[in-house]
Amino acid sequence: MTRLAGQVALITGGGTGIGRAIALAFAREGANVAVAARRKDKLQSVVDEILANGGTAVAIACDVSVGADAERAIRETLDNFAALHTLVNNAGTHSDATIERLSEVDWDRVIDVNLKGPFLMSRAALPALRRAGGGSIINTGSILGLLAMKSRAAYCASKGGLTMLTKAMALDHAHENIRVNCICPALVETDMVAALFPATPEGRALRDARAAAIPLGRLGKPADIAELAVYLASHESSWLTGVAIPLDGGLSAS
Repeated sequence: MTRLAGQVALITGGGTGIGRAIALAFAREGANVAVAARRKDKLQSVVDEILANGGTAVAIACDVSVGADAERAIRETLDNFAALHTLVNNAGTHSDATIERLSEVDWDRVIDVNLKGPFLMSRAALPALRRAGGGSIINTGSILGLLAMKSRAAYCASKGGLTMLTKAMALDHAHENIRVNCICPALVETDMVAALFPATPEGRALRDARAAAIPLGRLGKPADIAELAVYLASHESSWLTGVAIPLDGGLSAS
């Protein structure tokens, strides 16, 4: 028996990186998967891979920072699968700036995607999760939602807000058997992270230095996040809610 058999999961930011890995892992474990993102071409490749491996999936074009899109994504998931058991709020964006170098437009972009998006998606999903008798909301946060770093003002603010939103929602909806947890990764090998390190000797040296600072000696892989997400969606974690889990190779241990 697969761990998510009979479940329906909606994963935002599901076309690349961590979201793609989560979608593939959920499908492998028996879930029906809806993947959502702004770029449907990326989503379709994930759907095609799931279908080729005998799974069930649909692609939904969605901007999580727009309330009407969030409502439509939930509606399309229900139209396809008639239920929803797990929402993974994975869509995210990055910012590398102090507040002096940060424009108001960029501030709004980061907060809208990283914090407003999970709020809108979760709010839209709650009625369906209630009808299912409960479920799991999994937020992809960041270690920078627990610890600060230079030149990450908007990003830290958005992920710190998501950490506390996770805890508040967990308390508000525990009586409905709706669990809310947050995965807080350090650097993970995705296209977004790769863009932080130019393909130059200096860029490679910076990447190596960041990896060396992690006690386990490497950056994370999308599959590392996906396996924890499977656990948080499964009945194995039925007594776990309101936690922000550092998944960082030991970085936050010191």
